[in-house]
Amino acid sequence: MTSPQIVADASSFEELCARVAAADRVALDTEFHSERSYSPRLMVVQLAFEDGPSIVDPLAIGDLTPLVQRLSDTVVVGHALASDLKIFADRFGIVPSRVFDTQIAAAFLGYGMQISLADLVRDVQHVRLAKTQTVSDWSLRPFSGRQLEYLIDDVVHLLPIADALQARLERMGRYEWVAEECADLADIARYRSDDQRASLRIPGASRMNRRELGILNQLVALRDRAARERDVPVKYIVPDDVIGGLATLRPKRLEDLAQLRRLDAGVRRQLGSAILDAVARGEAIDEHDLPEKPKRPLGASRDTLASLLGVVAGEIAREAGLPSNLLVPRAALERVAREAPHDRESFERALALRPWRMELVADSLWRLLCGEATLTIEGYADGNPKVRFSHDFARNV
Repeated sequence: MTSPQIVADASSFEELCARVAAADRVALDTEFHSERSYSPRLMVVQLAFEDGPSIVDPLAIGDLTPLVQRLSDTVVVGHALASDLKIFADRFGIVPSRVFDTQIAAAFLGYGMQISLADLVRDVQHVRLAKTQTVSDWSLRPFSGRQLEYLIDDVVHLLPIADALQARLERMGRYEWVAEECADLADIARYRSDDQRASLRIPGASRMNRRELGILNQLVALRDRAARERDVPVKYIVPDDVIGGLATLRPKRLEDLAQLRRLDAGVRRQLGSAILDAVARGEAIDEHDLPEKPKRPLGASRDTLASLLGVVAGEIAREAGLPSNLLVPRAALERVAREAPHDRESFERALALRPWRMELVADSLWRLLCGEATLTIEGYADGNPKVRFSHDFARNV
């Protein structure tokens, strides 16, 4: 096992930050606990440089802001980085500006969307990782030998794997595609909470009228602020079903809050006035500014259309060796089916895909919609069914 640098005091932490600032790239992974806090609490941060790994102990260091700031000045390499970067965004308001995600890169090489680091290491480096500590309690100190092995394994292979994947991507002309996808991970807006989207996840939101949805948005925003201030999960403030009940009850007085049996006396005492204020803000929203009701599910014929488009996208993805949902999200196909755009420009706006995706699929999908191409199934009777496009429909990818 490679011996790591253990960073657990101010001096070694300062030295590590300087080392990160001087590095061209750094591999990153984190271990965190998320059960009892608003956003996950970092328990361990693992870094790997070209010459070896470092293990950072956040419980000993305290404020990791200087490290996160230094990581913004270099290329950060990781596997399934979104969860790690969300913690940085929530806890420090910073995410690295340049990232390379080996899971995303692998997807563009035919590994599927969710390949694990262990499987990728086994395939690329022919090393089998001992993943024995996946449910370890990372708040305990000191780390055991097995824990240290696990922590090191999660980062020490990332840089050589990134090199191998990048070389393959460049040979296939797909490195720029991956760079575009990874750039999204470096956009801090990706990790900001969206009260309106969170509101639509509340049970019963789809049945609410626009006024109730306006109130619901205010209540969800209030709950989120309270949870963030107390650093507890939002469900510990007010459960989802109670938030939904408040939006439809539209209480005007503190006494009205007693009608909800799961809104206990402690919450009514601490947040009662704030809840009434949130409801009042929702009631005061101008009619034109109220949120729109969620779109209804597609009808049968539009759903069929979206599915047919998905078949075409799936075949293009298969020929390109890409996961179909990486190429075109189902939501984009449903948007096209729902809006039924009448011209190519409107169609491409409805798809709303990145340029590399648009180049692969837009022409084929548009021609299918316009009746200029057909789909057929061949080989079914022989037990080997395949979807075929008409001759002028096929594309080289």
